[in-house]
Amino acid sequence: MTRLLPHPLISAGILLLWLLLNQTLAPGPALVGLAVALFGGWTLALLDQGRPRLRRPDLVLRLTGQVILDIARSNLAVASIILGRRRGSTAGFLHIPLVLRDPQALAVLACILTATPGSTWVEYDAEEGWLLLHVLDLEDEESWIRLVKDRYERPLMEIFT
Repeated sequence: MTRLLPHPLISAGILLLWLLLNQTLAPGPALVGLAVALFGGWTLALLDQGRPRLRRPDLVLRLTGQVILDIARSNLAVASIILGRRRGSTAGFLHIPLVLRDPQALAVLACILTATPGSTWVEYDAEEGWLLLHVLDLEDEESWIRLVKDRYERPLMEIFT
């Protein structure tokens, strides 16, 4: 059974999303959705990196709360920039040296940084261990580097390693 459905919850979620997006339960779209869901589960099985071992579940909850607050604050900051209430903001790119090497932790960091309005994960160099980040309001590079390292990288290292 695991060969046909290696990730049953993911496949069910893909099928449900497909049906919701198509807004129909007709047999044709449902069969296509089933095929897409099966293919998605098989593809994920090929890419499977193993199960992450979370060493600090309490820190996961604290980091989640911090990320939610940061996203809310960033939404307000980006809105004020777009509406012209904050002048003098300069967008730019910065390199952030990372100690973090765990692929799953890096994926979580990428999600956090990209989900936060005003910042986007652009590139990661695995050999040298640096991250290229685009920031909408780049006033002080050092403060951004400290923010990413202290607020996100350090907890992720404790959670995943």
